[in-house]
Amino acid sequence: MKYYLKFGLFLAVLLLIWELSVKIWQVDAYTLPAPSRIFMQFFTGYNEYKVHLLPTILLVVEGLVMSVIVGIAVAVILHLIPVLEPFIYPLLVISQNIPVIVVAPLLVIWFGFGLLPKLIVITLVCFFPVTVSLLEGLKSGDKDLKKYMLISGANRSQLFAKLEWPSSLPYLFNGLKIAGTYSVMGAIISEWLGSDKGLGKYMILSQRAFQVDKVFVAIIWIVIFALLIFAVIRLLEKVMVRWKHD
Repeated sequence: MKYYLKFGLFLAVLLLIWELSVKIWQVDAYTLPAPSRIFMQFFTGYNEYKVHLLPTILLVVEGLVMSVIVGIAVAVILHLIPVLEPFIYPLLVISQNIPVIVVAPLLVIWFGFGLLPKLIVITLVCFFPVTVSLLEGLKSGDKDLKKYMLISGANRSQLFAKLEWPSSLPYLFNGLKIAGTYSVMGAIISEWLGSDKGLGKYMILSQRAFQVDKVFVAIIWIVIFALLIFAVIRLLEKVMVRWKHD
């Protein structure tokens, strides 16, 4: 609680400095609006931007689910078939060094303006931390316990289900927390490709109209969504990896 209180006070001081700086130097609102103007737009402009919230939420959830499925599948395959790792793992690293904003237009050319290219963008952004974290976790099982299980006659599937997978869950949730926060950013980038609704679309329209306060409103919602996803994943971690917290 003290941690969040300190952060809240620090954030309040930053906002106060921001507010006073804008007032003192008379910065134009289309360049940098004051926090008071942004928060006023946040509450009074809800009816204008509310239609953009649900499409972004749905896109984030769908993209994150797809990212988790792909990330887990790749990690499990590389773990169960280790001969593939020297060939596939470098490709995964390379994929993270290609800017998504560069790949996005190509996805539109290949797959059109539908849902699929948007999901691919989010997956490219989010699957890597899931794969890397889970792959490391699958290798972290207790070596002595593994030897004991092998001596007792455990087969490969039993080793995976009883030892490797349970021991990898803390690592998996570490990757999920990173992927969860990235998923909102990935959704916004994917909406820039061409969407009728969504916070990404709202940001573009506001930017073109030089309504910077509305751009900041979208940023606030992006932060809120990311924090909510992080909180949900952390709650699931406490439920599913209860032994770690005990």
